[in-house]
Amino acid sequence: MQLTARQLNRSTLARQMLIDRHPISIPEAIKRIVALQAQEPASPYIAMWNRIAPFDPGEMDRAFAEYEIVKASLMRITLHAVHADDYTRFHQSVLYALRASRLNDRRFAETGMKVAEADALIPALIEFGREPRTKAEIEELIGDLLGGEVHPRLWWALRTYAPMTHAPFDGAWAFGRKQMFRTAPTLPERVDRVESTRALLTRYLRGFGPASRHDFGRFTMMAQVMVKEALEGMRDLVRYEGPGGVELFDVPDGHVPDEDIPIPPRLMAMWDSVLLAYDDRSRVLPDEYRKIVIRSNGDVLPTILVEGRVAGVWRHIEGAIEATAFETLSAGDWEGLAVEAAGLLDLLADRDDAVYRRYARWWNRLPTGEVRRLPG
Repeated sequence: MQLTARQLNRSTLARQMLIDRHPISIPEAIKRIVALQAQEPASPYIAMWNRIAPFDPGEMDRAFAEYEIVKASLMRITLHAVHADDYTRFHQSVLYALRASRLNDRRFAETGMKVAEADALIPALIEFGREPRTKAEIEELIGDLLGGEVHPRLWWALRTYAPMTHAPFDGAWAFGRKQMFRTAPTLPERVDRVESTRALLTRYLRGFGPASRHDFGRFTMMAQVMVKEALEGMRDLVRYEGPGGVELFDVPDGHVPDEDIPIPPRLMAMWDSVLLAYDDRSRVLPDEYRKIVIRSNGDVLPTILVEGRVAGVWRHIEGAIEATAFETLSAGDWEGLAVEAAGLLDLLADRDDAVYRRYARWWNRLPTGEVRRLPG
């Protein structure tokens, strides 16, 4: 069966809960959509606001505080918020990539440590991290264990691949520029790498499918040889032909919505996963806007979705949402965006009146487009 680009777009939006807001709990929503990119503290909250109703940010604070959801380095070697029950399996699935990203880096070599020596520190870190710890406290522990000064790149490596999560603390978004760390609520057990990859691939397809093996490789930063190895034993997967003849995979009960289903506008968080979970990002992010939205240093700007595709960017400024459209939008599109802006402003009012403000420099480099202050 062949699938069109529009069908893939609708499938992504449906599985990512972006066609309708759903009345389910925050932990269950995160489990359903696999993971939330959490590089910027506000982003998981804005991502959830886009997906569930009613959304109470205080409930998300509580879920982080009680470790129902955890924030840790996982897919694409960046911070994600995931359901606590998923952490162990996800960590084991991407552990090879996490380790390689640090232990094969010249910056780790500068520490003078051997890999086995670094790994030998992990049991003590796990025990010490039963309570939230600062970077300084952890490096002091490592110094005591090694009997000398600690090279700063040692903790830089360990915090990425050891089973450590970011500990929440009081703040606008449970996390901030200050960082604290805590041992993962469930510790990974050594399990078969191929089986772990298959488990994560199945979850990925439920949340983002149908998708290609290259899409999954981009989502995880996993080598294609490992992806192919996992796929070889997954004979129950449904196979489709996508645009350009690419082979796509899906779970047997995966639903592909009608391509004409209407899609409401959305004001998406920075680094939202729907923009980053594919090798072919054009299913949501048009190629002509890709370099505008995904900056050269990896920053991914907060975007406007119209009819399920990126049509511009937004920022919070002086009590309003400033929307910059890269294309001509209809009066109905602007009305829908104004309603979304009013809801987003309500969320930000008691949380952060300077959300994403430190990325303002990118607005000096935007192409010419229609700019409106919403909801006015």
